[in-house]
Amino acid sequence: MKMDKKIVVSLVIAVIFSSCFVGKKYSRPNNIADNKLFRTESEQLDTSNMAMLQWKNLFTDTVLQNHIQHALDSNFNIRIAIQNIKSAEANLKQIYNSVLPSIAIQPSIQFQTLSLNTPQGSGNSGNRISGFTYGLAGTLSWEADIWGKINSQKKAALANYLNTQAVQQAVQSQLIALVSESYFQLLALDMQKNILKETIQTRQENLATNKALKQAGTVTEVAVKQSEAQLLNAQAQLVTIENNIRALENTFSILLAQNPQKIVRTKLTDQVINTPLTIGVPYQILSNRPDVLAAEFSLMNAFELTNVSKSLFYPSLNFTASTGLQSVDVDKLFNVNSLFASVIGSLTQPLFSQRKIRSQYEISLAQQQIAYLNYRKTILTAGKEVSDALYNYETQNKLYSLKQSEYLALDTATQYSQDLLKYGMANYLDVLTAQQNALNAKIGFVNAAYGKLEAIIELYRALGGGGK
Repeated sequence: MKMDKKIVVSLVIAVIFSSCFVGKKYSRPNNIADNKLFRTESEQLDTSNMAMLQWKNLFTDTVLQNHIQHALDSNFNIRIAIQNIKSAEANLKQIYNSVLPSIAIQPSIQFQTLSLNTPQGSGNSGNRISGFTYGLAGTLSWEADIWGKINSQKKAALANYLNTQAVQQAVQSQLIALVSESYFQLLALDMQKNILKETIQTRQENLATNKALKQAGTVTEVAVKQSEAQLLNAQAQLVTIENNIRALENTFSILLAQNPQKIVRTKLTDQVINTPLTIGVPYQILSNRPDVLAAEFSLMNAFELTNVSKSLFYPSLNFTASTGLQSVDVDKLFNVNSLFASVIGSLTQPLFSQRKIRSQYEISLAQQQIAYLNYRKTILTAGKEVSDALYNYETQNKLYSLKQSEYLALDTATQYSQDLLKYGMANYLDVLTAQQNALNAKIGFVNAAYGKLEAIIELYRALGGGGK
């Protein structure tokens, strides 16, 4: 009865101690994302944010949608990130169950022979004492979470688990951007390829015309060679474009986790993105950007691990209980007289640990500061990327309009120069120059069209789009 009272008293003490907590409660750092995070000329930012859009609502090309979905299902980086989540989830479950007592069952058979040269074995007239001892025991051990150490470990494990999820979202966001950018780049190369094919056909006709004009004495061999050189230049550009297409298709195939192959696609002129490009307010970066989320979860993990290190300075309270059956006769093992039981409560206060606890605490403080600085750096980087993407989109919009006007003007100039040549009002150099300028303008216009699409993708990714 007295033993039962002692057990009750010990448990009450454990409950009282378990309400103590020497660590601090995590809170997000103040003023982590102010209104000056984005460098924009807009005086007032709208709370609407294009990052909240699902990627299927941004990219309406069904072929591209299929490629993105295939990449999300098969890409190696995504699959690695998912396995990291599973690993962190298993660790989280283990930590969460650490608050429960540990229970073990131990059946045993022991054979013992006593030495005749010991006090235990010397009083038996030279006969050794030996025999079997049979047992069946169960043990229970439990550590009271006096200072919140286990609770902090649970929070640290949860933060680590959430970090792996955020990393997976970051990989997904980046993957969607890479697939769509590569797809649009392939469409741009296809369009440039078609332009070069048309140019080659036109220059072949021009070469034939100049050869005929030479026979008529209108132009010299120089004009023929210049036309031939222009034809060869266009053919060389076509070879380069075709090589770039094949290389990009191979890279695209890796994103889809498949062998290098031809990529099914539509046309650049079919791409229309009508989604309003709104950037929202800077504070939304904290919830939309998966890399920012991951950085904060890393900070939370480091913060809670610092609490764990701090709790090691204080005593730990452990309880161990065991009960079972023990007998030298196996047929009497399950007899009531074979019962035994014991309960041990221990309070351990570290006194001298070769400075291990102090060093561990100092290391955890340093790691927490590193995590904080990484968090701040990630947020500043996010603001910079949004500012860059926003300005780049505005720039690409202007370039697109300018390149379109340049292309139309030079295309018209080429037609005029060819007409003037027929009537002897221009020379072949005027025509060749106009043709080369027109070709460059057409290629530049296609690049501008791709650049405009790429800028939209980059702004979407910079705001955290595609991660959820």
